[in-house]
Amino acid sequence: MKSVSSQKGMTFIETLVWIAVLIIIFEAVANTLLYFYRANSYGIEQATAVTSAERGLDSVVRTIREGAYSSQGAFPVVSIDANDFVFYADTDSDALIERVHYYIQGTDLIQGVLNPSGNPPDYIGTESTTIVADYVRNIAQGITTFRYYDELGSEITNYANWSGVRFVKVTLAVNVNTATLPNQLTLNSSAAIRNLAGK
Repeated sequence: MKSVSSQKGMTFIETLVWIAVLIIIFEAVANTLLYFYRANSYGIEQATAVTSAERGLDSVVRTIREGAYSSQGAFPVVSIDANDFVFYADTDSDALIERVHYYIQGTDLIQGVLNPSGNPPDYIGTESTTIVADYVRNIAQGITTFRYYDELGSEITNYANWSGVRFVKVTLAVNVNTATLPNQLTLNSSAAIRNLAGK
């Protein structure tokens, strides 16, 4: 009888020991994961921002490539600047051509779209805006977002010469936290305006 009750007591004690060991292991794993996340949070956030910016940049370049004469027959390019580009393009595959406006606001690259309305169609009203990419540091770093080139490949630095634009290079400097090294990652892409090729 004594040996039976002694065995039951040992089993209960063993169970308590195993529970305590499991709690210690779970706590160690949780602390390790928390430490990993804290140590690598910048890298994770930066990677997410860069992936988002890459998708945004791809969208910008595809839209520039589709630049077209407006629904009124106006020239595809409206105005150019270092961080501001306005042109016409079909963004929604309908019968009308939209006015597209890309610009930097704070640390966001914004796309504004204005649909024509009326008969004949006219571009009046307020453009609808969406954020194409965030954590963009072009303004703070003095990096030009849009560079424009003519049919000979010469860069256009006189922004009054918007009618000469045939090719556009887009640059985005992305950094989640400027106080954290490494510095921003710079993304580049470019597009020729198809409807102006050879003109």
